[in-house]
Amino acid sequence: MNKVNIWLNAARLRTLPLSISGILVGTAIANMYGFTDNIILALALCTTIGFQITSNFANDYGDGVKGTDNEDRIGPKRVLQSGLLSRTQLKKGILLSIGINIVLVLVLVFYSFGVENWKYIILFLILGAFSIWAAIKYTVGKSAYGYRGLGDVFVFLFFGLLSVLGTLFLYTKYITFLSVLPAISVGALSTGVLNLNNLRDYNSDKKALKNTLVVKMGYENGKIYHYILLTIAVLSLLVFTIKIYQNGFTLLPLIVIFPLSLHAKRVVTTLEPIKLDPELKKLALTTFFMSLLIYFCYNYFL
Repeated sequence: MNKVNIWLNAARLRTLPLSISGILVGTAIANMYGFTDNIILALALCTTIGFQITSNFANDYGDGVKGTDNEDRIGPKRVLQSGLLSRTQLKKGILLSIGINIVLVLVLVFYSFGVENWKYIILFLILGAFSIWAAIKYTVGKSAYGYRGLGDVFVFLFFGLLSVLGTLFLYTKYITFLSVLPAISVGALSTGVLNLNNLRDYNSDKKALKNTLVVKMGYENGKIYHYILLTIAVLSLLVFTIKIYQNGFTLLPLIVIFPLSLHAKRVVTTLEPIKLDPELKKLALTTFFMSLLIYFCYNYFL
């Protein structure tokens, strides 16, 4: 494997569609309110992709150093675990990606707010710094929050609330109560993807002392928790759709209820954690599909 492919493997490009879902939904709501700006959209997408790649590099490094990535791991092999990159090389990649993230955040906030809105700039620079910190500390360091069952909280906040509402604010400079509902949907589904990952890795994580929420609550309770996340996501989307209903196109995002129902059925009938692996990709793509439907329907038909 050449160097380019090794770094692409470390970046885990398959995780990117889920990470940009919140940006698409936030943009769709802004468009619904009459705000459009393709430059903000492009910069926001690049920024969230940068955060996700930094997180993926850091997760590879953190889990590799701690020994969590070992022969018991079910998912795809990581680059540090496989010896494709050394610790030093991966550290340099993390630092480079952080530098790129800082530049992207600066360009995004100054373009969106202008120098006159310095309070907004400071707020979003703090949020950007916090996002970089969260991307690193999920698995890196002795106090990594992913090893203490707090990963779900951070995913809900960053992939859902901050991603959707933060994007909306970049366009509009305000947030509405109604916009919280789709943010909850995206956050709950994104948390569901993490929960599936933790359900799949339940045995290996428990052995490696990675105390995810699933390890703390147990495999069967983790499945119940998963259904709760799916239910919250669907109900939030349904209430939001009813509130903003204008025509038949408004209902199109609700199509995702059908694949989510099939997904829930597969989870309930799956007894062995390893067999949940295919559901990870399905739920992530369903979330991305929902965000695309919301984006195109709210942008072109409302």
